[in-house]
Order: sequence, then C-alpha cells, then structure tokens
Amino acid sequence: MEPMKKQCLTCDKPLKGRIDKKFCDDYCRNTYNNQRNSDQNNYVRHINNILRKNRRLLAQQLPDNETRKKLHREKLLLLGFNFKYLTHTYQTQQGKLYYFVYDYGYLPLEQDWLLIVKRRSEL
Repeated sequence: MEPMKKQCLTCDKPLKGRIDKKFCDDYCRNTYNNQRNSDQNNYVRHINNILRKNRRLLAQQLPDNETRKKLHREKLLLLGFNFKYLTHTYQTQQGKLYYFVYDYGYLPLEQDWLLIVKRRSEL
C-alpha cells in the first residue's frame, strides 16, 4: 500500500519534502493566511478608516496656532464625522467628559456646541 500523498492547502499540488509541510511555496502560504484572516482584517481596516477620518476632521477645524475652538455639532456631522467611533475619553476633576480620537477631541457644550481640543503631546 502506497502512503497517502499530501497536497498543498491552497493549490492542491502534491507536496514534496518535509512530512509536516502544508504549502508548496511562500505564495500559497501567504494566500492561504490572507484569505483566512481577510474577514478580521477588513473589519479592523474599516474601523481604522473611520477613526482616521474622524481625527482628520477634528484636526482640520483647529488652525495650527490654536489648541481649542468652539464649533457646532452639525458642522462635523455634515463633514461626515461619526460620533460613534473614538479612541478614549478623559474626565476632568470637575467632571467634564472629553471624547478623543487619538490626540484630538471634543467637549460637548450646551445647545449642540462642541469645544474642539488638541491634547498636549506627552511623548
């Protein structure tokens, strides 16, 4: 009885060499792993794109020489800002809650106004 021939998990070519070999070459190995991880990668990529866009929109509202600016919430909405996605929050000792997308954030004020801020670099 002839031993069963193993085949590449990607292209089904017969494998030669090591007994634990699963792929015929690096291309097949990479293709297999990329396909296996594509759903997770697409989800993460989608979230990162939203976060980058949110950060860019906040940064555009602050001129280079300013660290904060008052802005109406509607303006950010019209530009495509997604308020569901942020990286973290910060609560002051006075109880004010800032919402951040990396180093840019906002503090909700009365009547749908926002105070846009840039966090000082701690690096």
